[in-house]
Amino acid sequence: MALAEHEALVRLFCERPDLAADLLTRSLRVQLPDYDYAGLESADLTEVTPTERRADSVIVFRRKRPEADPQPVLAVIVEVQRRQDPGKMWSWPMYLVSLRTRLECPVILLVVCPEVSVARWCARPIELGHPGLVLKPLVAGPNEVPVITDPGQAAEDIELAVLSAIHHAATPKGPEILNALFAALHNLDRDLGGMYADMVRAALPREVWDHLEEHLKSETYEYLSDWARENIAKGKAEGKAEGKAEGKAEGKAEGQSEAILTVLSARGIEVSEDLSEKIRKCHDLDRLDAWLRAAATVDSSDALLDDIS
Repeated sequence: MALAEHEALVRLFCERPDLAADLLTRSLRVQLPDYDYAGLESADLTEVTPTERRADSVIVFRRKRPEADPQPVLAVIVEVQRRQDPGKMWSWPMYLVSLRTRLECPVILLVVCPEVSVARWCARPIELGHPGLVLKPLVAGPNEVPVITDPGQAAEDIELAVLSAIHHAATPKGPEILNALFAALHNLDRDLGGMYADMVRAALPREVWDHLEEHLKSETYEYLSDWARENIAKGKAEGKAEGKAEGKAEGKAEGQSEAILTVLSARGIEVSEDLSEKIRKCHDLDRLDAWLRAAATVDSSDALLDDIS
């Protein structure tokens, strides 16, 4: 379900580009220039080179001008990052330079990370080599995304409430956050509300959702929107390409691994790269089940292994 998890977050910013402004101003304290509206821009950042480079989403804030086309005053590159990817340390600076050259306006990099450990890794300064030239990505992780448990507040900003659910679902507040969100979604058009509900479901590891569903007020849950069905179908197709029998076991193991890391991250427990890799490479479902249960109570990542060894 990795494809659906990633696409769910990207789609949020496509549905409401101003969500980027909310995160930058409210959570990251960035002062934006005056603008009249925000809209999506082509995310193709390929230069005249053999390598294709494409950001997850590009949002441009424009100011209207009399007798002229609206002027770009700021562009925001939104990248959804669920895992550490050393390649981003090389591609992100190029994204900024390419878009700045194309639009001739300031450009900001906003990285959205549902996991604390990944958010911390993405926030590291990137030295570009030239003296004093350092890129410091702006990162919206669990510490920056607000916890929204009030249905009224969720209704005021549905997209931010969806982001809150995705970032904080594995915390003790998870059931309250989802109940507030779903209460707000009931007042929307069925298709729109269903799409947002499905985004949350698709973005969460199955084990995390199964745990949360036991605590939700609603007794059943269905995929309501075409968007969810299409993305879940893509995920299934990818699994089949890797092999039917093996794909099932690997898919379940991968889901459990991500659930373990999500729970630890939500509790603020730092996980080393070596341990993260060990958990992801484990295909023993019984051991993964035991680790998942222990992840909810251990005080450190080392204790997780000690408890199960």
